[in-house]
Amino acid sequence: MPDSGGPAPPESGSKELPRPAAKVLFGRFKLVRLLGFGASARVYLARDLHSGRSVALKAIPKGRAAKNGLSHNVVREIAIMRRLRHPHILRLLEVLASRSKIYFVLELARGGELFAQVARGRLPEDISRRYFRQLISAVGYCHSRGVFHRDLKPENLLLDDAGNLKVSDFGLSAVPEQIRGDGLLHTLCGTPAYVAPEILDRKGYDGAKVDVWSCGVILYVLNAGYLPFNDPNLMAMYRKIYRGEYRCPKWTSPELRRLIGRLLDPKPESRITVDGILRDPWFKKGLGEEEWAALAKFHSAETADLENGKLWKSEEPDRALNAFDLISFSSGLDLSGLFGPPSDRERFVSAEPAEAILARAEDLGAKEGLVVRRKGEKGLAGVVVEGQIGNLVASVVVRRLADGLLVVEAEDGGGAAEMFFLKEKLLPALKVPATEPGSSASVTDRPHPVS
Repeated sequence: MPDSGGPAPPESGSKELPRPAAKVLFGRFKLVRLLGFGASARVYLARDLHSGRSVALKAIPKGRAAKNGLSHNVVREIAIMRRLRHPHILRLLEVLASRSKIYFVLELARGGELFAQVARGRLPEDISRRYFRQLISAVGYCHSRGVFHRDLKPENLLLDDAGNLKVSDFGLSAVPEQIRGDGLLHTLCGTPAYVAPEILDRKGYDGAKVDVWSCGVILYVLNAGYLPFNDPNLMAMYRKIYRGEYRCPKWTSPELRRLIGRLLDPKPESRITVDGILRDPWFKKGLGEEEWAALAKFHSAETADLENGKLWKSEEPDRALNAFDLISFSSGLDLSGLFGPPSDRERFVSAEPAEAILARAEDLGAKEGLVVRRKGEKGLAGVVVEGQIGNLVASVVVRRLADGLLVVEAEDGGGAAEMFFLKEKLLPALKVPATEPGSSASVTDRPHPVS
C-alpha cells in the first residue's frame, strides 16, 4: 500500500506474467497464464473445457502448507467459503487435489485487485462510497453467519468485469469455535497497517470489531490514496494505531471525516458497529429505501437459514479436518463433493476392490440393455454407460484413496432419464451392503458418503 506521503506507483506485478506451457489439469482446466503468486500459492487464469467459462485456479502446494503450519488455514478457508453466497464475496466453485497440490476453482474477478486502482491515486468520494457499501454488505453478511475475516485490505478486495467488489482470501478467517471462554478471539493475525489496536493489546478481541476497524482503514485509503497509519519503524506505527493518531486530508467532507473517526476509534467498546454504519448519513447518502434494504438483508436470521440451510455449526470443523485428511491422500481427486456436491454427481468411500464395483456397473448396464465400456488411466479406472444411439447415460470412476480405500464417483449424463438411472438403479447397485456375497469389506467398512 502507498505510504502516507501519497500514492505509490503500481507494483511491478502489473507487468505481464509468464504464460505456463499449455497444460490441462484433471482433463478439464486448461491453464492460460499466471495471474499472481504469493508465499503459499499461485493463481492461474484457466478455462473450464467442459463449460467454456474462464475461472481462477488457486494452486496450493500441500508440502509447503504443511511445512508452514497452514494446513488448518486451508481447511478453514474451504469450509468457510463453501458456505458463503453473497454478490460481493468471491465464489468458491470447486475443490480439486493432485498428489502434491490442492486447487481452489474460483470465480474469476476480471477487474483485478482494488489495490491497483488505489495505487494510481485516491478515488472520488462517490466511488469510495460505492465500494464501501459493497464491502460493508459483504462483511455484515459474514458476521451474521459467525465468520470474521481478520485480514481485510485492498489486496484482498477484487473487482469483477462490471466493477463490483468481491471479498476474497478467507485463509485467516475465524469462526465461533475459535472463541475462548472469555468470548474473545486471541490469535494474532492480520496485516500490520490494517491491524486493530486491541489485537496489539494481546488480551483478546471481538472479531466483528476488528473487521470494522480494517474497513475504516480501507475507507481512509480509498479517500486519501495512502494509509492513515504508516511509519518506517514498525513499533512507531503500532503506537500510532494504538493511540488512533491519524489526520484526514483536507478534501475529506465533514460527514466522511466523522464516519472515519467512528470506524478508527481505538476503543473497541465505543467503535461504530455494522448496524451503526448502515444508519450513518454519509453511508446512506443518495441511497433509496430498496437499495438500503438490499444492503441490510443479512440482518435477517430467517434469510440466513433459508439461503444456507443452517448457520455455522460446531461439527463443521471436524468434518473439514476429515476432508483435509482425504485431501492429503488423494491423487487426481475432485473434492467438490466434500463441500456441497452437484445434484447429478455422488461420491462415496468404499473398502471393496475396484473390480467388484465396476463389475456390478457392467452387469447392471447389460441387464438394462445399455452399452458399457471400460476406461482407465494411471491412478484411476472406470466405466462409461451409453444408450443404444451412443448418448451418455452415466459414468463411474474409481480412484485409490489409501491402502484398502477407494473413492467412487458416479455421474449422470445430464437428462431426467439419466438422473433417474443414476439415483434409482446405478447407485444402489454400486453401494451393495458389505455383508452381501462377493463383498470383501467388513460390516464396519461399508461405503461411507463423502458428500
